[in-house]
Amino acid sequence: MLAAASVWAAPGDAAVRQAQQAYEARKPASLERAARDVPADHVLAPYVEFWRLMLTHGAADARIADFLARHPGSRMAEALRADWLKSLGAREAWTQVLAESPRLVRPEPVHHCYARRAEWAQGQRARLGEAVALWFTGRDMPSACSPLFAQLIEQGFISQEDVWRRLRLAFEAGNPNVARVVAQSLPESQRPTAAHIDLATRDPARALGAASPLDAGRRGDREIVLYALDLLARRGSGEAERALLRWAPQLTADETRAAWAHLATWAARRHEPAALAWFARAGAAPLTDFQREWWARAGLRAGDWPAVRQAIDGMRETLRAEPVWRYWRARALAATGQAAAARALFLALSREHHYYGQLAQEELGPVAQAPLINVKTGGEVLAEVSRHPGIARAVALYELGLRQDATQEWNWAVREFSDPQLLAAAELARRMEWYDRAINTAERTRDLHDFELRFIAPYRELAQKAARENDIDEAWVFGLMRQESRFISHAHSRVGASGLMQIMPATGRWIAQRLGIKGFQTKDMQDPARNIQFGAYYLRHVQDSLDGSPVLATAAYNAGPGRAQRWRDSREMEAAVYIESIPFAETRDYVKKVMSNAMYYAGRFDQPSVLLRDRLGTVPARRSAAAPAAEPESGDEAAQGDS
Repeated sequence: MLAAASVWAAPGDAAVRQAQQAYEARKPASLERAARDVPADHVLAPYVEFWRLMLTHGAADARIADFLARHPGSRMAEALRADWLKSLGAREAWTQVLAESPRLVRPEPVHHCYARRAEWAQGQRARLGEAVALWFTGRDMPSACSPLFAQLIEQGFISQEDVWRRLRLAFEAGNPNVARVVAQSLPESQRPTAAHIDLATRDPARALGAASPLDAGRRGDREIVLYALDLLARRGSGEAERALLRWAPQLTADETRAAWAHLATWAARRHEPAALAWFARAGAAPLTDFQREWWARAGLRAGDWPAVRQAIDGMRETLRAEPVWRYWRARALAATGQAAAARALFLALSREHHYYGQLAQEELGPVAQAPLINVKTGGEVLAEVSRHPGIARAVALYELGLRQDATQEWNWAVREFSDPQLLAAAELARRMEWYDRAINTAERTRDLHDFELRFIAPYRELAQKAARENDIDEAWVFGLMRQESRFISHAHSRVGASGLMQIMPATGRWIAQRLGIKGFQTKDMQDPARNIQFGAYYLRHVQDSLDGSPVLATAAYNAGPGRAQRWRDSREMEAAVYIESIPFAETRDYVKKVMSNAMYYAGRFDQPSVLLRDRLGTVPARRSAAAPAAEPESGDEAAQGDS
């Protein structure tokens, strides 16, 4: 057994568990009592001390500094330092804030604001640009940032035009409360009133109607018009277009273009043919990344490759560099006669191990195909990793059932591991049957890969049996199960889906009835055999109800059959385009990963070679019926929202 396992039944484990429960319950006295029974040499003794410090309001700075010095680089030190810096900032202990801030690995906005205020107090202006950059967000910012912003506005580093820009960002982000606060920094004669913002939020149609109280002569009211038009466009295009045409003569040219961009974006999400024409009317409007992405997707559904390329070329460089837009830009280049440029993009993508890498490799032809090499680490590296303090703590936390703390500790420990160390840690997690950490850790490697670890196959006999009984592809079942639960049999979603294939309670009861299983209980979904049996049955059912398409069935498994049906077009389309234009980001990502996973599992199971594009196939034209018959949902359909 590995060295890390030596702590699994250590004396003091029960006391550690009691200490953690006291910490979660915010009961300092109970925590102190439990801490007395934890041996000083227990692997989790530092955690108990960490919990005590975190729960002690006003803990002495010297005690905190001592702990940080004794546990440098640990997840505990990061969390404690983050908490301490908030206390130091609130006390305006600027010298200590300046000393500790650079040591925080993952600062939050509140830490950035305190650090910039500390620099300002010390007369430092070298990072003034970073301070100003904090202003440009539609999100609510911590109250600690307010004095910083007030100083920047007073000194003229944030201009009045910058205030207008943030007001629009707040409206576009759907944060009217932030807009109200930001508006207070504008001249009273032009600022939007809280009452008008409330009206637009509550009833955008009324705010834009014939009896509208908004005065287009005031810039603040015109910003509310754009906000109300955006809200109206989210609901439907018809009323929003009519309202825009009424208001357009009273808006500036830039404001009118921004309004058309709002309408175009939401129309694109609903797959409406008018979207591309409305993007054209937006013209030179400075589109957000979200808007450009939907412009590109509208172009894909319409087969308008010049529009696809134009939308992608205008994206920020960081967004344009993401695999999704590199792939579709290459497709657009190829479709418009620039084969050499397209091939260069495909070639670079083909070396990456994901959905778009697989598709890019297939664009290059069979000559570019390369066999997957599984790199195995030696016993020495495995033993070394098991002795790593962070890994040892993570293992101990996991064995005590403190899964959330264990996962956070593990992730922190492996964040700077080399490829051999990552593979060794993944193997350690696999041996512990901590499958989600095995997969997550194996996926972090940069140059050396073990695809048997990335695509582990526990419960193989159960999955084979269920796939055979339902006449569906075993690799597809595994691809879906990996995405749903990472093979954690007790996985439970925020909306109640449970088990390896994340079956909703209502779906479980419906399947049990169809299969003639008496006395079904929700807890039955924690049983791997029963869960896989039900999941495979439901997967086959939605496939049959959606013209046999595995792509539609996968989308239906996550978002429901009705939605998967509505997202089809009146004509047959390439399945990759259907996937790319799924309105829900979660489902869009889910379908890509399930289908990509299935390719890797097919290779692992020595199935006959099938290209990913052939596995995806085409999505048949939408049937005249609005949707398949009503039935219980599976997966996280109930949790889906606009993305």
